[in-house]
Amino acid sequence: MRVLGIETSCDETGVAIYDDVAGLLAHRLHSQIAMHADYGGVVPELASRDHIRKLVPLVREVMAAAGCQPGDIDGVAYTAGPGLAGALLTGALMARALAYAWGVPAVPVHHMEGHLLAPLLEADAPEFPFVALLVSGGHTQLMRVDGIGRYELLGESIDDAAGEAFDKVAKMLGLNYPGGPEVSRLAQQGRDDAFAFPRPMLDRPGLDFSFSGLKTAVLTAREQTADYPGKVADICASFEAAAVDTLIRKCIRALQQTGLKRIVLAGGVSANRRLRAELAESLKPLRARAYYPAPAFCTDNGAMIAFAGCQRLRAGEQAGLGVSVRARWPMTELAPVA
Repeated sequence: MRVLGIETSCDETGVAIYDDVAGLLAHRLHSQIAMHADYGGVVPELASRDHIRKLVPLVREVMAAAGCQPGDIDGVAYTAGPGLAGALLTGALMARALAYAWGVPAVPVHHMEGHLLAPLLEADAPEFPFVALLVSGGHTQLMRVDGIGRYELLGESIDDAAGEAFDKVAKMLGLNYPGGPEVSRLAQQGRDDAFAFPRPMLDRPGLDFSFSGLKTAVLTAREQTADYPGKVADICASFEAAAVDTLIRKCIRALQQTGLKRIVLAGGVSANRRLRAELAESLKPLRARAYYPAPAFCTDNGAMIAFAGCQRLRAGEQAGLGVSVRARWPMTELAPVA
């Protein structure tokens, strides 16, 4: 089965073709970072309009790169949520129109399920069951995963997501957009023990997260600390250390609670080098292992949507002619795939 996947949940337009025998045939991604940089964040109307401009050229480019004609495609998958409603609609309508024109089924895909399954695109893919940490600009969740669609929410952020906290800290410090990567870059130049930032909610039982207090501590440090060379780098390093430490210790707690030995990290923050390095060390005493998507598939992309859509199309799922998207959509509502 060959599936065309379309991702337009926010500010990246992703298109890919996945073959359930040959694997990923081609993928392309257009980022809107430069367009939104002047505004310091994503402007939903501009994002939707740019998806409209880029979708047709990207589909043509991916079809050519994969050596496919419309008759070679067996289904079209698209991100139906969660995300920006207008952006989601552009991809959903494009996918539904292509599926109708080509006479193939279309299937809606949950954006975070796409992220969660992205490590399965790798040659050394994890086996079920495993714990998953979904960590991005909009989500921070720990899930027990017993199969596709068989998800148990173990814990989540009660306020800001981890990626959102990175971006807001960057804005406090006057860093360029997108802020998360800038914080990580500057952190490599600073001292991670310069500021004693809190590790939120580690003194409580459970697996929920909170990053608003950590964000406030950074704001206080910026306002109360006298200006000196390296202050911004030290704040970045200390903040990143606190955020990463919090994520890792909750991951370890989740593994201990479930008794599992495999953990998947997915979403944009999973590309953080400090997070990967320190988690690997922390897993050694447990004899556990972490799995990640390739760096290109940590952020939003069409490959993960094509793969997730392929699994659901093979199970017989498909959408009708109507198109609906969901700005909010709990993963626990998804149907299991046999």
